[in-house]
Amino acid sequence: MIKKTFILIAFVTSSLLLSAQKYVGGDISLLPTYEEHGAKYLDKDGNAITGGMLNYMKAQGWNAMRVRLFVDPSKASAAHKGEGVRQDLAYVKALGKQIKDAGLQFMLDFHYSDTWTDPGKHSTPSSWTSTDPDVLAQTLYQYTKDCLDELNKAGATPDFVQPGNEITYGMLWPTGHCYPDGGNYGSGTFANFAKYLTAGIKAIREVCPKAKVVVQTELSKAQNVTNFYKTLKQFTNDYDVIGLSYYPYYHGTLNTLNSLLNTLEAAYPDKKIQIVETGYYHAWYPDNATFPISTFPKWPATDDGQLQFTKDLIATLNQHTSVDGLYWWFPEANEYGLNWETQRVTDNWYNASLFDNQTGKAMQALYELKTFAPEGTGIEAVQAAGATDKHWYTLDGRSLSDKPATKGIYIHGSHKVVVR
Repeated sequence: MIKKTFILIAFVTSSLLLSAQKYVGGDISLLPTYEEHGAKYLDKDGNAITGGMLNYMKAQGWNAMRVRLFVDPSKASAAHKGEGVRQDLAYVKALGKQIKDAGLQFMLDFHYSDTWTDPGKHSTPSSWTSTDPDVLAQTLYQYTKDCLDELNKAGATPDFVQPGNEITYGMLWPTGHCYPDGGNYGSGTFANFAKYLTAGIKAIREVCPKAKVVVQTELSKAQNVTNFYKTLKQFTNDYDVIGLSYYPYYHGTLNTLNSLLNTLEAAYPDKKIQIVETGYYHAWYPDNATFPISTFPKWPATDDGQLQFTKDLIATLNQHTSVDGLYWWFPEANEYGLNWETQRVTDNWYNASLFDNQTGKAMQALYELKTFAPEGTGIEAVQAAGATDKHWYTLDGRSLSDKPATKGIYIHGSHKVVVR
């Protein structure tokens, strides 16, 4: 039984405001490779960044990092390896531990494939040879469980876990291929997909009970997103966070995003919402963009344009109380200082990163992201919800699912509480 000693000094409720913790950071899955290859990272003024990139990003107000995990990336195509597919379990354990040791939140993104997964592709891992959905579900469950066990042992326990990446059209194709409205896609069914998803969630709940489960879709069509979560509810509601990918050049204007957020907040008041992938180009706007750059007159493909996109995105997100997470995808991309023949990390520059591949300097948007989750968002200015609020919170304002089992000082019923 947990012994509790209540500190007698309560919060002064007239001057204190308890607010939800918010998370801001990036998917930094290739950062160790860039650092190993010797990429030169500079701050916006051209000074060399020392002390490691994780510490630098933390100093700029970032508090969370996302990392992808493939089953066997050695089996990926040469083209996909050239795009950054390399994150096996050993790689993720090492990077996850660095993230946790830096005092940052860690989001783990299971791809359940040997290579990239997204709305256009979800190949089943080459070693998962069965076509029986029950066997595949058990394989996925055991794989998820084993990976999380290994991460726990390595000191890299994730705080958020995605059982699948951009799963708007299911996963483990062809058997788990489906339409967001529940329709079958060839031999694939939504029921099969839901079987795979719930198997992953089951493993997460068992091995990492404190982790939040994130179900991620992408915004190519807002109706697909709303249809997906509506259909999913027929099979399970056992997840915590609606995760969205939003890239304006593929997904449209902020009005589109804002309207979707309104719809999701009204339909799922019990869920948090996070933008788990976003980005915008600071150079060389993509030729294959669904929405041409003329769609965004305020956001030219420049340092200033990328900054303005970031400001406008954050202003939109901060209108929504359910939105508590924002992650920039691939912010670490930086080929500056690398020999292109022998040291390069990717086969093509990614110019929506937060560093300039030509100069190594940080973009202005890197420093702007902290305004989504300013210092102290967990407990901004103090006011408890009152003694009737029986939730448990950490001192930085993160809500806990139950009484904490770890010794420390927490918030409960508007008081500081020592758990011994």
